[in-house]
Amino acid sequence: MTGGTPRKSHVTAEAVARGDRAALARAITLMESRRADHRAAARDLLQALMPRTGGAVRVGITGVPGVGKSTTIDTLGHRLTEQGHKVAVLAVDPSSTRTGGAILGDKTRMARLAADPNAFIRPSPSSGTLGGVAAKTRETMLLCEAAGFDVILVETVGVGQSETAVADLTDFFLVLMLPGAGDELQGIKKGILELADMIAVNKADDADARAKAAAAEYRAALHILTPASAAWTPPVLTVSGLTGQGLDDLWTKVIEHRKRLEATGELSAKRRAQDAKWMWALVHERLYDRLHHDPALRRRVPEIEKHIASGQLSPTAGADEIVGLLGL
Repeated sequence: MTGGTPRKSHVTAEAVARGDRAALARAITLMESRRADHRAAARDLLQALMPRTGGAVRVGITGVPGVGKSTTIDTLGHRLTEQGHKVAVLAVDPSSTRTGGAILGDKTRMARLAADPNAFIRPSPSSGTLGGVAAKTRETMLLCEAAGFDVILVETVGVGQSETAVADLTDFFLVLMLPGAGDELQGIKKGILELADMIAVNKADDADARAKAAAAEYRAALHILTPASAAWTPPVLTVSGLTGQGLDDLWTKVIEHRKRLEATGELSAKRRAQDAKWMWALVHERLYDRLHHDPALRRRVPEIEKHIASGQLSPTAGADEIVGLLGL
C-alpha cells in the first residue's frame, strides 16, 4: 500500500487456476473491494475463471450457537483432506457488519484445518446487506473452485435470514442439532426444517441415549413436511464432531444426495436458480452503495427523513423522491 491509497494487487486467472494460495487470497480481496476499478478487474477475473468452476461439492452448515459447528467442520474437513480432497471453509456472518468480522476466530477454533495445506478458511466480508455478504461469499466460493478446491463448506454464523442465504449458495444444507429435543424442538423454526437436506444430532458421544431420542423426534418432525425433492428424503443422523463418530456416514449421505439430484437434473436446475438470485443480490448491493455513497443522495436523504419525521412528507412521497434521485 503506498501513499495511503489501496493499490490493486496484480492477480491473474492463470495464477488462481494453478492453485497459488497467495493469488487466491489477492483475488478474493479484489472481489471484496468496493472501488469501481477493482470491481471491473474482479468481474473480468471471475469471467475468465468461470469455465473452471462448478465441480465442487457445496455444503451449507447451520446450527444454534454451541452446537459444535466449528469442531464438526474441523474434524470433517480434516478427514476429507486425508482422503485427498481440497477443502475450503467459508462463512456467512451478517453480524460482521457490526462486529468487524469476529468470525476470524474460526481460524483458531479450526486448528487442524487452519494448518492444513489442503484447506482454506475465509471469513465473510463486511458488507452493508446480508445479500451483499452472500454474493461476496458466492464469488469467493467460485474462486476457490477455480483454484482446485473440490469441497466447499459454507457455515452460517449469524441467525435468521442467513440460513436461507447459505441454502441459496449450496447444493446440500446440513442442520446440526443438540441432543435432547423436547423444548428445543418447539423452538425450531419450521423454515429451517424445510431447508434441511439432513439433520445431524451432534455431541452424541456425551449423551448417546438423549441423542437417539432427539433424532427420533426430528424424524417425526420431518415426516410431516413435504421434501424439497422427490428424489431425496432428509435423513437424521447422530454424530460427534469431537470424536468423528458418524461423520463418514454423514459424508456418504452428502455424496448420495448429489448423485440423485444429478441423475434427475435437479442439481443443475437448482444452481441456475441460485445464479439468478446471486445476480439480484448484486443489484441490491449496487443500489445500497448508491444510496450511501452518492453525494447528492447523502445531502438530500437526511432532509427527506427529517420531513417524514415531522409529518411534512409521507413515506411514499419520500421513497418516490429517493428513487427519483437514483434515476430509476
